[in-house]
Amino acid sequence: MLRRLAIAAVAATTVATAAIAQDTAAESPALPDIASVPPRIGIAMHGEAKYAEGFTHFDYVNPQAPKGGWLRLLALGTWDTFNPYITRGTPAAGLGMLYDTLLSNAEDEPFTEYGQVAESVQVPDDRSWVAFNLHPQARFHDGEPIKPEDVIWTFEFLTQKGDPLYRFYYGSVARVEKTGDRQVTFVFDGTDNRELPLILGQLPVLPKHYWEAEGNDPAASTLKPPVGSGPYRISHFEPGRYITYERVPDYWGKDLPVNVGRYNFERIRYDYYRDSTVGLEAFKAGAYDLRVENSAKNWSVGYDFPAFRQGLVKKETFENDLPSGMQGWVMNMRRPQFQDARVREALAYAFNFEWTNATLFYGLYARTRSYFDNSELSATGLPSPEELALLEPLRDQLPDRVFTETYAPPAGDPSGNIRDNLRKAFGLLQEAGYEVDPRTRKMVNKETGRPLTFEILLVDPVFERVSLPFVENLKTLGIDATVRTVDTAQYINRLRSFDFDMTSTVWGQSLSPGNEQREFWGSDAATHEGSRNYAGLQNPAIDRLIELVIQAPDREALVTRVRALDRALQWQFLVIPHWHSPVQRIAYWDKFGFPEARPMRGIDLMAWWVESAKDRQVAAEQKKAQEENPLPADGGDPAAPAPAR
Repeated sequence: MLRRLAIAAVAATTVATAAIAQDTAAESPALPDIASVPPRIGIAMHGEAKYAEGFTHFDYVNPQAPKGGWLRLLALGTWDTFNPYITRGTPAAGLGMLYDTLLSNAEDEPFTEYGQVAESVQVPDDRSWVAFNLHPQARFHDGEPIKPEDVIWTFEFLTQKGDPLYRFYYGSVARVEKTGDRQVTFVFDGTDNRELPLILGQLPVLPKHYWEAEGNDPAASTLKPPVGSGPYRISHFEPGRYITYERVPDYWGKDLPVNVGRYNFERIRYDYYRDSTVGLEAFKAGAYDLRVENSAKNWSVGYDFPAFRQGLVKKETFENDLPSGMQGWVMNMRRPQFQDARVREALAYAFNFEWTNATLFYGLYARTRSYFDNSELSATGLPSPEELALLEPLRDQLPDRVFTETYAPPAGDPSGNIRDNLRKAFGLLQEAGYEVDPRTRKMVNKETGRPLTFEILLVDPVFERVSLPFVENLKTLGIDATVRTVDTAQYINRLRSFDFDMTSTVWGQSLSPGNEQREFWGSDAATHEGSRNYAGLQNPAIDRLIELVIQAPDREALVTRVRALDRALQWQFLVIPHWHSPVQRIAYWDKFGFPEARPMRGIDLMAWWVESAKDRQVAAEQKKAQEENPLPADGGDPAAPAPAR
């Protein structure tokens, strides 16, 4: 599934190519008997939805939460466009708040969606089509009603002119048509894809009338604030420095059950910092209110400052049941030096996680071994009989070790001594046709004499402290590896065009994997710039396992199929796995209230609120901190309560 994040509301990722038939009835499937299927308020990926018709709000929100106040957040890097749906430019953080989607996710269910722009949905048991019945009150910010034509226009724009990922993601849609004054129907191409109705429910609805007006090009980068439909609109901004959103006072959807108790902040502002270390110092100075802390060192020793000691800044961990996903150094198999799996396996022996965790991370992390760690989806032990039934027909396309061994990344040593691991790496490199040139002491290909070298591409200087010890271990093997840190724009462009040897990246995973796996690992995605198949993996067995995941008829089958896919991916040696934390670490100035209930999919910041008495006390301390540690004026948001970088 594709998740819309609560803080940044990221744009879509995803999956398999197919042309959309638009010409004659002979080329498109016939329209179904829509009237024979009763409408419902929501749909679950598997089983029944938790909330019944007539529910008033989600269980993890406070329906009486007060409105008002500011939420100020950190963003790293830069931005230069308000258009997140194309490959040009770097979009600003938070743009997902501008547009409502057809349906809205419930954070306390694995994958269930309820009505938003669509007040109800009709879908048959075989999920071969889906019809969305638009809410009669749904409006864009300029007052224009949201119509089926807007949904169809959005779909066609995204799949024809938008980011290529959308063509993969919606590739199984064969036909889309207006089937009523407030109804739009998507008919599928016959592929068994039970997730697709929910995937279409995540479609943001863009205003056709706005983007077809003279001077507005939906396929171009833009700094003109667009017309939206969601709970927030753009208020003030300075490209590359900050962006502020204000709550829409007459937001049409504020009383919908999926929105009650949410979107409580009057304004949400993202301040941009080039460096996370500087960002932490700005937080201490009161320049913004809340940060998700991804640095174990910062979490352990970085918050000893007056406001924290006084209790005005809090640190809290939030548990969740989400898969950790995979973070690691990914090797680009489009490069010749990484096309041999033995080379990829060997390089992992040069990373000493145990030393890194003890020395740099204060022992706070667990080693990642699965693409779905921290969940029931993770493959453990040897394949179960149910997994073997899926894997056996693919045996000739998979490594034998998938069937006979339990994968685990190489274990290092907290002392830093990994000589045994380096000996194993050396043996694998010899098997792959490499040897050490006695004259240069460099690892070279026996046939070509070409040295084994590569560059590790980074975007955050903080990650250099992890990468450089890895590079030193590689030098012991005679491998010349270099580290290069670039700015955000260059990094994004190089990733999109697969212009890197090795880089550190993250593939996020959900409790209900599906279409996005095609874009992560599918053979088709490997050839399309802009996909997230960074490794360049092309394997028909992986393709088949992905389709089995997408076609899973129930939760039990999904778990089995994801485990089989996980197992097959582990033995491809696509990445050198890093680490993960089973909790979210959040530091915040103590001005917020939040519900006691914690949804399984992690905190929903949009369900937090500002408590006015605390806010006044915090504001006074932030002002004092900024006087003692002055930061440059923000340059243009007159309503901002405190200066930003």
